Amino acid sequence: MTPRPVLNRILLALTGLVMLGGGLLIMAAGLDLYRRHDLAPPAGWPLTTPDDILLSSADRARWSSQGWWWWPAVIATLALITLLALWWLLAQLRRRHPGAMPVGGTPPQEGVELRDRALSDAIATEARALPDVEQADVRITGRPAHPRTHITLTLTPQGTPDAVLNALCEGPLLAAHQSTGSPRMPTEARLRVARHKPHRAQ
Repeated sequence: MTPRPVLNRILLALTGLVMLGGGLLIMAAGLDLYRRHDLAPPAGWPLTTPDDILLSSADRARWSSQGWWWWPAVIATLALITLLALWWLLAQLRRRHPGAMPVGGTPPQEGVELRDRALSDAIATEARALPDVEQADVRITGRPAHPRTHITLTLTPQGTPDAVLNALCEGPLLAAHQSTGSPRMPTEARLRVARHKPHRAQ
């Protein structure tokens, strides 16, 4: 797994936990669950009854007397958080595949390009023709100058991973390197075995 998906999952998990905790806190107070079930919330716990508010009159007066710089600082912080959230969202929507890749090595031949979809389809077609391979899915990510290949192979119950990997490297992947002129293309291969009914011993 590349660092970006790991970071995205961590941020999504943290965001989800914060939102879930806030939602449960508000729901418990709104439904008056503490009183109904005779539960004692921790000391200083916010929102324990439906009549509670986040900021009391004393808190509002205290924050209002901080000085002229306080609210501009709060607004600037919130604006920065909003901009970072928008930047992160746009980064997720940004295309993560190279699109068109130059062909012909380094430097590439002028005007000669290969669509990443065409290359992934070609690799998948050749991979499906390998012995003991039932299904092959190929996805190419990264930048045009530094593409990465992600391959998922479904093996037959009789297939052996070592033999299939050797055939994959010496067949479809070698042909892809030769056709694009790329000296190296990092590849991640995931192997799984197709589901099959258990054999019964007679």
